[in-house]
Amino acid sequence: MKIFTGTQIAELDKYTIEHEPIASLDLMERAARAITGEITKEFKQDTHITVFAGSGNNGGDALAVARMLAERGYDVEAFLFNVMGHISDECKANRDRLEATSKLKNFVEVTTNFEPPKLEEGTVVIDGLFGSGLSKPLSGGFASLVRYINQSPAIVVSIDMPSGLLTEDNSDNSRQNIIRADITLTIQQKKLAMLLADTQRFFGEIKVIDIGLSREFIETAETRFSTIEEKDVVSILPKRDDFANKGSMGTAVIIAGSYGMAGASVLTTKACLRSGVGKAIAVIPGNNYNIMQTAVPEAVVRIDNDNMCFTEAVNVEKADALAIGPGLGCSEETAIALLTQIRRAQCPIVADADALNILGSHRAWMQQLPEGIILTPHPREFERLAGTSFSDDYERLAEASDMATKYSIFIILKGHFSALCLPDGHVLFNTTGNSGMATAGSGDVLTGIITALLARGCNQQEACAAAMYIHGLAGDIAAEALGKESMTAGDIIRFLPEAFKRLNKK
Repeated sequence: MKIFTGTQIAELDKYTIEHEPIASLDLMERAARAITGEITKEFKQDTHITVFAGSGNNGGDALAVARMLAERGYDVEAFLFNVMGHISDECKANRDRLEATSKLKNFVEVTTNFEPPKLEEGTVVIDGLFGSGLSKPLSGGFASLVRYINQSPAIVVSIDMPSGLLTEDNSDNSRQNIIRADITLTIQQKKLAMLLADTQRFFGEIKVIDIGLSREFIETAETRFSTIEEKDVVSILPKRDDFANKGSMGTAVIIAGSYGMAGASVLTTKACLRSGVGKAIAVIPGNNYNIMQTAVPEAVVRIDNDNMCFTEAVNVEKADALAIGPGLGCSEETAIALLTQIRRAQCPIVADADALNILGSHRAWMQQLPEGIILTPHPREFERLAGTSFSDDYERLAEASDMATKYSIFIILKGHFSALCLPDGHVLFNTTGNSGMATAGSGDVLTGIITALLARGCNQQEACAAAMYIHGLAGDIAAEALGKESMTAGDIIRFLPEAFKRLNKK
């Protein structure tokens, strides 16, 4: 699914009106019917509903919803805020229609002073103040109204976007002046802010409402952001030939684990093997030998000269993919071996965990990274790579995208909606996964899956996108079976076979 900017959303509306064709007011009526249908599914007819409408088209939607709910027997009062003395034509038309409705309990058009209604427990507030058309943070009276709504016990349903929240960049926004919705009924497409962790709390449950906006525009419009969907992954997954052998299924080298961190190499190697690679070669320090041979007997093991950590680059000339970093440690000897290994490798590389921490403490080495290398940082690891902290997730994402473009590399910024930043500036968000995956070793599993898909012939973009989705899908299946609280990284590996089976059936 494409993620449109606020400007593109307005263009999509305009294009639909001109090319369907349909009158703007009729399109608003269609949207209001869809929104009203969702509200009536959620709340019983005896629910008291208070509608707050702005002077633009989001307010027009809200007024139309107020009318439809009143006509269906709901107890509705509505407030239209016309403090500037100007409302959009569509909002005006819906105001007139609402005033003509005898079933409405109360309607107030606010032009100067406003006496807020009492918002009691059980009341449902319909937030139709601004939607996705807002271009700057709220202040003054509207900010006060937002704070009043937020401190009330009422249930809040926002139309399109919680008022006060911008669709993309909220770096300079005042969090206290943003509606905290319980439900957000967003029109047609998700917005970028819905995919960022620090703005999640404003949306509550998100429902995408299809109102039949132009498919032609959606399919042809260029957009920087999009989400990875199941059909994309199904088309990416390499087919397993009936006459395949281990040589034709790819060879992966995994350099991971130090003394006391053998689990990282075990998890990465297991995940790689469970993702269909023909052969996995684990490079480990001597003290981890017995653990690896016992835990993953299917792996080929190479022993470093040092018993405690990785100290010497290995020959990966015959490897189809290389993973390096999980549990590796950050000693200076390991750091030098890491850089040597990365510079020597001619195959696709996945750098994770301590490989990223080493790069973060030797930031000049970023210039020596080969084009196409894949980095998989969580937010704190990325801050070390960038050499700075970020005020919010939008700034972090923007810097990750800039870094991917600058160095011609791939960066997976891990999180609930992990973001794959491509060298061409595009960003792909994953849509699978859950909070049960917030557990040690989960990232090692992702690294193993990416490495396997690379070794099997996927390019970097394909391998990253498919691995992110499969990793999250296996986590979702694990959560269904075990619950989120009890999940471990090993459980994600345990359910990888089921994730692949579901996708292969498609």
